[in-house]
Amino acid sequence: MSRRVALGVEYCGTHYGGWQRQPNTTTVQEMVEQALSRVANGEPVSLSAAGRTDRGVHGICQIVHFDAPAEREPHAWPLGGNTHLPADIRLLWAQPMADTFHARYAALERRYRYVILNRPVPPAGLHGLVTWQRLPLDIERMRAAAAPLLGTHDFSAFRGAGCQAKTAERTLTRLTIHRQGPWVWLDVHANGFLKHMVRNIAGLLIEIGCGEVPVERLGEVLAGRDRRAAGITAPADGLYFVTACYPPEHALPEPAQPWSFWGAESAAEPPN
Repeated sequence: MSRRVALGVEYCGTHYGGWQRQPNTTTVQEMVEQALSRVANGEPVSLSAAGRTDRGVHGICQIVHFDAPAEREPHAWPLGGNTHLPADIRLLWAQPMADTFHARYAALERRYRYVILNRPVPPAGLHGLVTWQRLPLDIERMRAAAAPLLGTHDFSAFRGAGCQAKTAERTLTRLTIHRQGPWVWLDVHANGFLKHMVRNIAGLLIEIGCGEVPVERLGEVLAGRDRRAAGITAPADGLYFVTACYPPEHALPEPAQPWSFWGAESAAEPPN
């Protein structure tokens, strides 16, 4: 019988060096593996995730899997794991899976949301959880600029230094921009993402929304494939890994709505 288990993980990335375990910094993966190991009576646990998130990036429902080193009821993993985790990391659910399931390779699509507070005064209570932009953003300009990104392209111009992906080609299935009062949010869906890809796109769109850069600039940058032409990398504060989407036969729980006051669109909408 398979002991493979899938987990949904929610986290605030402010105080972590990203999702993936690495030397000389505390990461979300490290904290979750240590907590699950304690549930497994000290046996080591190794996680595979749907996607990596960088330092300071948050997760609404990161999907991971592991091969359980000890027999436990599914609910015991989040119940026990959460007792050994800090308050800014939570295991949402656990589900037994076939041993052929892989959180990374079985994913059809990854979804990110970038949240901007667009007002003259910076945030207080939400400091570190949203990106602040004091200059007014024209979302119609941003929408027009974003149109060339849809489809399959070489995204080298939006690829961060040190990216280890073998190819820069990705298929962007959705990039929508909405406003609700002072809140502006970008929803970006793709089959995969490069290092800093969403933040680099968001940085250029913010410049366009402020009127500092022409609308046509983004399409020109995409075609040019030169990262140096793409401008600033937007802060990590406003970026959320919403979820990954899988074939229906895996029957994973649908993610919760990503905080309705930042937009009422469903995070669980099926891939295009």
